[in-house]
Amino acid sequence: MILKNLIGTAAFVALMFIVSAFVYKNKAKENHQNSSFKNNGFAVLELFTSEGCSSCPPADQLMGEIEKQYKDQPVYVLAYHVDYWNSLGWKDKFSSVENSKRQQQYSQILRSQVYTPQLIVNGKKEFVGSDRDAVESAIQTALFNSSNAKVDLSAKVSEKEINVNFKTVENNSQNKLLVTLVEKKASTNVQKGENEGRHLIHWQIVHQQNQISLKNSTEGTTSFKLPENFNINDWEIIGMIQNVKTGEILGSAKASF
Repeated sequence: MILKNLIGTAAFVALMFIVSAFVYKNKAKENHQNSSFKNNGFAVLELFTSEGCSSCPPADQLMGEIEKQYKDQPVYVLAYHVDYWNSLGWKDKFSSVENSKRQQQYSQILRSQVYTPQLIVNGKKEFVGSDRDAVESAIQTALFNSSNAKVDLSAKVSEKEINVNFKTVENNSQNKLLVTLVEKKASTNVQKGENEGRHLIHWQIVHQQNQISLKNSTEGTTSFKLPENFNINDWEIIGMIQNVKTGEILGSAKASF
């Protein structure tokens, strides 16, 4: 009977230890997230990708998971489809020369190579976009060590265009406000090239990005042509303030329609 009681007591203690560890872990995670908000931190993830790149789908998938995981936190994902892989047999319908130019600008500022999938966080750190550990680490570092410069955005939809009102107090002549029209999710059946036969899913696709100088005005309106079959639930506006000399992103926000 004594042995039975000892076994029962040991099992109870072990159970309580497991429960305590679980509560502590979740409490630590909660405190971790709350401290991020208190510090007013943020993370902007810019992925340079292509449907013509066989190593890009894992990075695209990871961005979708990150978007879902951090949906209630100031983490902003933008996927730029570059056009320099279009010559390999498949033209990426989401690609543009502007997206490729943006990556080349980062290459000069960060002294990095031009490759896909490349991820750049807050305009300061770059690495392979499918490296989950590096992505998670960079997000947490950004949330704890950045201070989000305030920018207010609001968007209105008319029959032909989307008008975005912006306002900020940042008036440094080296800073620009980048307002981006983003499609949250889309897919493609690739018929040629390195990803031939694959059904690719993309998240946070950059369709157009307007650059606004903050030298003379810190508030105003910018507009986008309304995409075909537009639905406000499938699109969003992301704005970010960037120092054009250093590449550092100083603040970011989403616009509500």
